[in-house]
Amino acid sequence: MSIVKINVLTVPAEQREVLEQRFASRAGAVESSDGFEWFELLRPVEGTDDYLVYTRWRSEEDFQAWMEGPMKAAHQGGGEGAPKQRPAASGSTVWSFDVVQQAAPKKG
Repeated sequence: MSIVKINVLTVPAEQREVLEQRFASRAGAVESSDGFEWFELLRPVEGTDDYLVYTRWRSEEDFQAWMEGPMKAAHQGGGEGAPKQRPAASGSTVWSFDVVQQAAPKKG
């Protein structure tokens, strides 16, 4: 079965809009990666400043290939001479899970 990676981003209230705009502007960047299955950006409702970036992958190898390729390039900035953006998050932790059970809505 698949694997899940959840990046927990601590985002101060004044940076929330910046973070969401950055994710919106990258729409489509991960979707064509080999082994990619799903993405969701989860905004906290109350009690925390932590956003959850949920991705599901066919395998750990597919995730690592994305981390070392497209993701790494995207986070190194816009190339030589481009202004470096300040991170919107003040902290980041990655949680890893194996999918052991799953369900989808019944059709019909």
